[in-house]
Amino acid sequence: MTIIKELLFPRRCPVCDRPAPWGEEICPGCRGKLVYLGHSYCLKCGKGLAREEWEYCGDCRRFPHAFDRGRSLYSYESAAGAIFRLKYQGRQEYADFFAEEWYRRMADTIDAWQIDMIVPVPLHKSRRRQRGYNQAELLAKALGRRTGLPVSAKCVVRSRKTVSQKQLNRTERQNNLKNAFKINRVDVQLKKILVVDDIYTTGSTADAVAAVLKRAGAAKVYVLTLAAGTE
Repeated sequence: MTIIKELLFPRRCPVCDRPAPWGEEICPGCRGKLVYLGHSYCLKCGKGLAREEWEYCGDCRRFPHAFDRGRSLYSYESAAGAIFRLKYQGRQEYADFFAEEWYRRMADTIDAWQIDMIVPVPLHKSRRRQRGYNQAELLAKALGRRTGLPVSAKCVVRSRKTVSQKQLNRTERQNNLKNAFKINRVDVQLKKILVVDDIYTTGSTADAVAAVLKRAGAAKVYVLTLAAGTE
């Protein structure tokens, strides 16, 4: 059945969006186009550091965060097209590729954080209806299958529809997300939670979700994203 499915619906390479070679999830020539954030990343949020920075990015030196630590897989520039197609063009199959990448490169980090539960950043119900799925939930469930960690897609809900964060500055992002999330289940007390999302920019979304989890009693909140820019 899997062979027939691959023949009829071949996997698409997340970088070029063309059918990937048989049995592969990405074209060999495209793999090198995804730029991993290496050893030079912020020890708080995981964003890539500018050349003159050491240990912490400028944002994390200036502004406190509600989450405890974060990591990101790729530079935003190298993965932006793939994330856009995952998010807005129905390429849900990319989620498995990205989760496998997370698992291969960050399993040790996730183990060290001693995570009890994975929580995807939720979409508002109207946006989810329009899109048909939540890309963060797809990523969280694919990662959960690889790590064996439980995923709670209904733990946090987006109770208020917000405008897109893309064109907003830091203060506007924070105001946009004020009271946008609420706890829907109360089984987070004393747990270490991994919040999963696609992109890390200023951390406003991660902070808003982490804050409600902490208020509900979560012991630690960590953040894992696919891509982040440099400072």
